[in-house]
Amino acid sequence: MIIRKRLAAAACGLLAAVTVGLSPAGAAADEPAAKASPKVDLVLDVSGSMRARDIDGQSRMAAAKKAFNEVLDAVPDEVQLGIRTLGANYAGDDKKLGCKDTRQLYPVGPLDRTEAKTAVATLAPTGWTPIGPALLGAAEDLEGGEATRRIVLITDGEDTCAPLDPCEVARDIAAKGIHLVIDTLGLVPDAKTREQLTCIAEATGGTYTTVRHTDELSDRVSQLVDRAADPVVTPVATEGARECAKAPQLEAGLYSDREKFAEHRWYRVDVLPGQELRASVSVAADRAVNNDYGVMLRAVTVHGREIVRGSEAGNGRTDVISAGLRYPKAPLDDTDGDAKPAAETVCLQVSNSFSAPASVKTEPGLPVELTIDVVDAPENASDVASFGLGRGWWLLAVLVLTGLVAGLLWGWVSRWRVAVWRTN
Repeated sequence: MIIRKRLAAAACGLLAAVTVGLSPAGAAADEPAAKASPKVDLVLDVSGSMRARDIDGQSRMAAAKKAFNEVLDAVPDEVQLGIRTLGANYAGDDKKLGCKDTRQLYPVGPLDRTEAKTAVATLAPTGWTPIGPALLGAAEDLEGGEATRRIVLITDGEDTCAPLDPCEVARDIAAKGIHLVIDTLGLVPDAKTREQLTCIAEATGGTYTTVRHTDELSDRVSQLVDRAADPVVTPVATEGARECAKAPQLEAGLYSDREKFAEHRWYRVDVLPGQELRASVSVAADRAVNNDYGVMLRAVTVHGREIVRGSEAGNGRTDVISAGLRYPKAPLDDTDGDAKPAAETVCLQVSNSFSAPASVKTEPGLPVELTIDVVDAPENASDVASFGLGRGWWLLAVLVLTGLVAGLLWGWVSRWRVAVWRTN
């Protein structure tokens, strides 16, 4: 009986200890603080020009509503999303009043999909295009906290409320250092609209996209909302050179640049013995381009010998095309313990084969993102830099030798079989 009581007491004590260990309070003590929810404000142009019926046979407004419904269904739960309009309420001719026509349609916060869709359904093309005031209002919508903040502006025309230049507004927002990114989407834009929206996006490190179809609009907005939910490191602006000798020296990190159509740009990276260079490049087609295009990333020595390359080609519509490479530099066999081994300077060449119709503006160049990483090389890293021939031609020699040996063996076996057949 005593033994049973002791066993019961021990079991209760063990259960209590397990319960305490699994309790929320105990778990919370060891867990890091919750990450702040990212914030996104969708700014939609509802001006009179949105009545134009040139997107898949429907009006621009109808296309925007359909895209918004699809986007709202796919918004990640952790994203706080809001909707702001411009030109949705005042239909008169008074510019002073028309340029104040921006309001918060749905407040930035946890998303009620039904409520947000209902609010969007009530919109009808109405008035002016006060982009500058709308951006200022959206920046206020996103104030507070340390979370990622993003404005996605969808419009079909340039601002009609000068002298408040929306590009200057974007620069002022960027100058505040609040890490707020503005992405812009132009619905069937003309040259002036495209130029203005590109300027707004570039001022804050955002992107500009031309949209001519409903599915393009919903896909692009969804991508930008997802990017806010899972943000990447902010790229560091750099400018590649026309030759390696004058190229910028890069360290591990993410870099942004602009590259003209069919241009080559050079960058330099130092790689120590025993390290591996991993590099990738993405070129965005932020405007209409011709079919058949490609991007190539090459690693070359300072003397011009190619080490390894990566390339990718495509056909038809694309948003981004990427290529990458790896280059493991073998460790030194005998190294003086006191002497630091010399680094090898690797020249990286980024090339693209994009072209565009004559009506498409080619300035500024296409957006480029270059990722550089230098890590310890794998212990069994061979002299092959990547999946290609890599450094030297020994892989090709091995393949040729293997084929030769296989051919000789097959010939010997064939003759042996013929000899046996004749004997029988």
